Amino acid sequence: MFDFLKRNTLVKRGLASGKTRRRYSRNDFARRLEFSQYVKGLVLAGFVAGLALLLFTGNLPEPTKNFVVALLFLGAAVTQLWINQPKTFDRSSRLLLVFGVMLVQLAVTEVVLVVCRNGTFPFLKLETAALIVPYAFAPLVLSVLLGRNHGLYAAIFVSLWTRQLFGALDAPLLVTGLATGFTAVYLTLQVRRRSRLIRAGFGVGVALWLMALMFGLIGPIDLFTPRANNWQVLALQSALAIGNGIVTATIVGGILPMLEHLFRITTDISWLEASDLNHPLLRRMTIEAPGTYHHSLVVANLAEAAAEAIAANGTLCRVCSYFHDVGKLVKPDYFTENMNFERNPHDDLAPTMSALIIIAHVKEGVDLALKHNLSGRIVDIIQEHHGTSLVYYFYKRALQQQEDARAGGKIMKMREDDIPEVSEENFRYAGPKPQTKESAIISLADMVESASRSLEKPTPQKIEQLVTDLIAQRIADKQLDECDLTLAELRIIAERFRFTLMTMLHTRIAYPKQDTKMPSMRDDSLRPDVMAATKKPDSAPPVSAA
Repeated sequence: MFDFLKRNTLVKRGLASGKTRRRYSRNDFARRLEFSQYVKGLVLAGFVAGLALLLFTGNLPEPTKNFVVALLFLGAAVTQLWINQPKTFDRSSRLLLVFGVMLVQLAVTEVVLVVCRNGTFPFLKLETAALIVPYAFAPLVLSVLLGRNHGLYAAIFVSLWTRQLFGALDAPLLVTGLATGFTAVYLTLQVRRRSRLIRAGFGVGVALWLMALMFGLIGPIDLFTPRANNWQVLALQSALAIGNGIVTATIVGGILPMLEHLFRITTDISWLEASDLNHPLLRRMTIEAPGTYHHSLVVANLAEAAAEAIAANGTLCRVCSYFHDVGKLVKPDYFTENMNFERNPHDDLAPTMSALIIIAHVKEGVDLALKHNLSGRIVDIIQEHHGTSLVYYFYKRALQQQEDARAGGKIMKMREDDIPEVSEENFRYAGPKPQTKESAIISLADMVESASRSLEKPTPQKIEQLVTDLIAQRIADKQLDECDLTLAELRIIAERFRFTLMTMLHTRIAYPKQDTKMPSMRDDSLRPDVMAATKKPDSAPPVSAA
């Protein structure tokens, strides 16, 4: 409170700025909840309570025995998640998402069974319940949000619990659930359009229809006497099976945005929607910092190609690259790519002040990103794309000025204490270092693209040497210590950088100068068909050379 009053007093006196920078800080209390063992226990206890409610109220024979079996399945599920997906198991929100989605599917399955048993709708009988159960709901949701391994995990265990709700571990029903779940995961390995979900739903419906035909869930069908078949019932059952997958996928597509916002997950669909270059910040950049805008586009191409080569998220890299230098909008003229040829503003500044301006673009970028409600992953990469690296140019310039001051001080007989010391820490970014593969790739792409602009007459050998040296410098400076990139992946990234830079920095042939002298309009020798009489010079390059 007192600090606020003091700040207002200083602002009124003109001794402080009225602007308050937005800060990106994680809530410590939320972080403790995220990794709390007690919260994980509550999530699992809630799932157990849900299973008990479904099994003991479902009019099933031997509910206690079924509940014990369900608990054994739950023990296997928790163990499997702990061993194979430790990052998901460590986070309470991810654990809630996985078991919450599976419990929702089981609850819907129980509702379907109750409706079919009560005969509320004449065309929905207990035999048709196996055709309208949403087998693919949990696999679809978890495959899109968390990846294919989580989708397969859900397909296996939710199928086991679903069979218990039917009253027995019937092998055909279990295989049907597994087949539809695996089909849903296979068809959603790369979902970049919401329409792809509907296609996946249709595929799930076809898989369910084939399984139902194989195990006699549709029919009976008499192949030898077709007239004996009830084609109306067969058509209804087929429509229910195929429509099951389409309706499930439609519902999943509708709730995905809510789940993304609730659990702070960004899917490839959302990343692709965020890649629109008409975003207000990007449009400002095209006008106020066109050099930075072009630099960001090239970094996006480099980062996306490298990320796809090592099976990282290329779409995330592209979108985050667009915004990684957005903080340069505050002082665009102080960055090389936006400078004009007449004046360098750093010529009038001390190296320490120049370094402060350069380093500040990270904080300014975070401020603008929070103001425009950009994704948390974008904010993280804005903070991390320089790590704790050194602003080398101004650091060397400060050392040179210090040496000049010492040389002059000897002549003027100045004391050593009167010469200011140059601290390397004042010329380093605040960090943190890149924490993910995608963040490290963008950091390397940003450095490589900037350095490649200084190459004169780029050749494959020069580009390869430049990329190799820069990545080695980052490794020696320990900027990649906190991400999980391997040396093999770094070698692949360097190769992709080299190939992409070669395609962008290729040279063109030198065109011969054209004679721009125009004949005088008063020349009496000018003929009306002069253009038809003009002959193309023999030295003109072919059109394809452009």
